[in-house]
Amino acid sequence: MTDRDACIALNMISGIGYVRFSALTDYFGSAGRAAERSVQEYASVPGISRALAEKLAAFRWQDMCEEEKRTADCAGVRILTLYDAAYPEVLKQLSDPPLCLYVRGVLPAFPCKALAVVGSRKMSRYGEEMTRAITTDAVCSGCVIVSGLAYGVDTVAHRTTVECGGRTIAVLGGGLMYIHPVDNIPLAQDILKRGGALVSEFPMACPAGRTTFPRRNRIIAALAEGLLVVEAGVKSGALLSAKAAAELGREVFAVPGQATNEQARGCHQLIREGACLTESFDDINGVLFNIRQPDLLPEGLFADGAVPQSSGGAFSDLDPVEAEILKYIDTQGVSLEQLETYTQMDTGELAAMLMRLEFKFLIRRGADMLYYRER
Repeated sequence: MTDRDACIALNMISGIGYVRFSALTDYFGSAGRAAERSVQEYASVPGISRALAEKLAAFRWQDMCEEEKRTADCAGVRILTLYDAAYPEVLKQLSDPPLCLYVRGVLPAFPCKALAVVGSRKMSRYGEEMTRAITTDAVCSGCVIVSGLAYGVDTVAHRTTVECGGRTIAVLGGGLMYIHPVDNIPLAQDILKRGGALVSEFPMACPAGRTTFPRRNRIIAALAEGLLVVEAGVKSGALLSAKAAAELGREVFAVPGQATNEQARGCHQLIREGACLTESFDDINGVLFNIRQPDLLPEGLFADGAVPQSSGGAFSDLDPVEAEILKYIDTQGVSLEQLETYTQMDTGELAAMLMRLEFKFLIRRGADMLYYRER
């Protein structure tokens, strides 16, 4: 049996993770040589109990591996093992990297400009607005968004990315044969249509459960350069993702919330522990990518002292679409939804144009998520 096939087979056996995989390969010399041994041989391996040894000996290695590969192939899923060149190197930074990564869709080349966005399944309206706002700006700046396809913050982050025409990676807490939650199957399809990917370390038919979700959190953290927690309780799985990110040396960002909101307490705890307090994507951009929008100086001067040129109240370098959008924005504020109605533009295109207008200091987005005319 090849090392690659043995890796796929071992990943299908409950109780085998990277530590026991390493013990088996060290003892027998390779993953392939660890296949189809006797109970006595397996029981001689450090860390392998008698019960697990019996399970390993009874496992139909070749048959189960071939069946798993056929199932994956029929579903359009690639299986990347530790022995494959396409296996993301960033995952090998984990102390317990997944033996296999099941991939449906297209993965970017890692490391890349990727931001993980996680948080509560029971987010508040404020949490939803902050997730949409920060994710929109991240996508417009070229970030790949990584999240877990769960309800709440995950769903909003993925959906916003798709609406903005960006790429997003959904790391599932179960096998790719059964998308969980089922309500997000249409969203999963949209992710694939937009050039994103669905990934999992679990075999195709593995059901999602209480023990599988915590494991996927470390993969979310490893795939991204930084991790943002929008809202989270003190016992939230999002905090496990943040812990994994910190252990990998990734930057952790947290959005502050109301002191009385239970879903804000996890974020406040992270901030006290050193996470970057995050009010907008500019806070993330400045830390991760050393890019920060310069603040306007008094009298409308730019940082270099230059005065922006204007003609008839509008900048001369505005294109017709920018000028059209600017007509609907005044000092009273207007929402993204209102602008969509006024301009009849696609959400992603509109968000990108608004970002350009912000970069030109013609508009700003307030904490209330409304857009205001600067001058």
